[in-house]
Amino acid sequence: MTEKRLYGTVLLKAKKILDFISNLETAPTLKEISTGVEISKPTVLKILQTLEYCGFVRSVGTEKQYYLGSIFIKYGDKTTKSFDISNIAMPFLNELRDKTTEAVNLGILENNQIILLNRAKSSNSIRFDLELGGSMNMYSSAMGKALLSTYSEEQLNHYLDQTALTPLTKNTLTNREDLLKELTQIKQQGYAVDNIENQDGIYCIGFPLIKNDHIFGAFSISAPVFRVDNDKVKEWIELGMETQKKILACF
Repeated sequence: MTEKRLYGTVLLKAKKILDFISNLETAPTLKEISTGVEISKPTVLKILQTLEYCGFVRSVGTEKQYYLGSIFIKYGDKTTKSFDISNIAMPFLNELRDKTTEAVNLGILENNQIILLNRAKSSNSIRFDLELGGSMNMYSSAMGKALLSTYSEEQLNHYLDQTALTPLTKNTLTNREDLLKELTQIKQQGYAVDNIENQDGIYCIGFPLIKNDHIFGAFSISAPVFRVDNDKVKEWIELGMETQKKILACF
């Protein structure tokens, strides 16, 4: 059988790179991709930069590791199912929603932002500005701060050096030192709070999903601030930490 002549060798190389990334358990570096696909580093880098610009891959960390991009979520239900974190986490997050009766969000990290991957909707009334596939800042969101608290000093400084701390509400932390102080506390306690910092009227508690130094994502419990009190916050933190352990035990 004669091999079909295909147009666009760069496209074929890009597919080879995407296939390589998707088949690994951990996100590869540029060097690992170049070795794995047997294409020179300069060529792989140029293709990755284009793929990242288009949203097909995302890079994380100072020594960049490459993940598939969230743009695939928008291509249909079949693609959504390829995000194992959603398949694994959502049964537990649905259970958490049932126990708290509040909305529970699942996010992933992409280009220094949190992408809303999935949501267990609350049966109570609540208005969110963010739809599935939308993004939010790390410094102002509970999920984002939960992940930032796990960063090394070098990673954190790199993030802050290239991020403008723009206020979204009157409670948004816009002072670098104040944010660093809060992240230290978050690291100690294991969860983050967004007290009307990302969206007016919304209170969130966020938990990181990290195992063996691999960032899978984060989740948060969200509620209108008028439905929040100290007893509920204490209960939600306990339930959130239990849920976090259950999810991470599956990896």
